Amino acid sequence: MNTVYKPSADEIKRLREESGAGMSDVRNALLWAEGDFERAKARLGDLGQAKAEKKAERAANEGLVGSYIHAGGKIGVLVEINCETDFVARNERFRELVRDVAMHVAAMSPQYLDRAEVPETVAAEVKAELEKTVPPGKPPEIVEKIVSGKLNKWYEEHTLLEQPFVKDDAQTVGELVNSVSGVLGEKIRVRRYVKFALGEE
Repeated sequence: MNTVYKPSADEIKRLREESGAGMSDVRNALLWAEGDFERAKARLGDLGQAKAEKKAERAANEGLVGSYIHAGGKIGVLVEINCETDFVARNERFRELVRDVAMHVAAMSPQYLDRAEVPETVAAEVKAELEKTVPPGKPPEIVEKIVSGKLNKWYEEHTLLEQPFVKDDAQTVGELVNSVSGVLGEKIRVRRYVKFALGEE
């Protein structure tokens, strides 16, 4: 006789602690994955992304300004991340996100928040330089394809939300933000950041 899987209290507790998701979402994910912890965790991440996309138009006026100090006080970062309610701003998973993003900025020094923040003149200059790297004699459509790929790579290296997350390069910072947004059930956005390095202009 086949037994029906039921998640134990310990399994639910562990997944809640690691994901920050609600009780019913955690239980449903474990049921869906039939007890496979990693599959359940991945499922919560996928659901989080979908929920985040639905919340994209909502206002996010609460949140936190967080800081990260590194290298014996020689590097410091301030980052503002917004959410919809003060309740979520006090959530430990949200606070962890703020710390993680500040630490990432300290380590990776992104020049811009996202593509929209890159000035058109800068994007045009970068594109022009990349076009010079394409071997001569290529058809225009091939040149466009090569330059587009290299330009995407440039954005991945220079914009915060497209950089691979320093603690887990399997996801970008933007994907990390969206997954936390889905788990906590609110729109979350990185509004701004600044990095200070001792002796630098």
